[in-house]
Amino acid sequence: MIQQSSSQPVISLRSIHKSYDDLEVLRGVDVRACEGDVISLIGSSGSGKSTLLRCINMLEICQHGEIRFCGETVRWSEDGPDRVPADKAQVVRMRTQLSMVFQSFNLWAHMSVLKNVIEAPVTVLKLKRGEAIDEAMALLEKVGIADKANVYPAQLSGGQQQRAAIARALAMRPRALLFDEPTSALDPELEQEVVKVIRQLAGEGRTMILVTHDMKLARDVSNHVVFLNQGIIEEEGPPETVFGSPKTERLQKFLRASVTA
Repeated sequence: MIQQSSSQPVISLRSIHKSYDDLEVLRGVDVRACEGDVISLIGSSGSGKSTLLRCINMLEICQHGEIRFCGETVRWSEDGPDRVPADKAQVVRMRTQLSMVFQSFNLWAHMSVLKNVIEAPVTVLKLKRGEAIDEAMALLEKVGIADKANVYPAQLSGGQQQRAAIARALAMRPRALLFDEPTSALDPELEQEVVKVIRQLAGEGRTMILVTHDMKLARDVSNHVVFLNQGIIEEEGPPETVFGSPKTERLQKFLRASVTA
């Protein structure tokens, strides 16, 4: 696997802190993803992985720390529990370039697959409908469900719904993709459909940050792996080091449990 790039990061997180009342979920986390990096966030349930991912696109607001996207620093009203973004237009602009794929798909049930994919490009990116449809069909072909364009999410398997969600994320032409446990709601057979698409995207040089319970996926697609434990980075590095020569007892125990799970 290649090493992390030394170029300007697409995403840079510095000293991120996040608490819910007295519960500290993130305690000073630093992560950077440069163009083409695939970073996997691993760790036990409650370690802060998904919270960190949601802080990147400001679905959750960190109380302290710096977030930079393509060299632009998010502006905050203040530090502390009442912190909010100071520039709502900046947040909207950044979110249009940060597409997130959720564990639970989050497709609109009342829209066909095609309409799910074209809705944001038409309303947010202001693409002409014909152009959006052409791009959407190409993306649905890419993820292997072009034949499902005119059906509704309820008529799809879980794996097909997740692939539709990935096509929808790609339709926004994002600078980076965020995946929050994209395969954990799927049975093993359907999981492999989604894993195949994620591997393809990694092979294309897409910038991605991936929260996953699938250690094989993290090993295969990542060039950098971050192991979170109780809200801090316990260990990180290239996958061959993290998985092949874990240094801390906590990571060793986690990896042994992952193999037997």
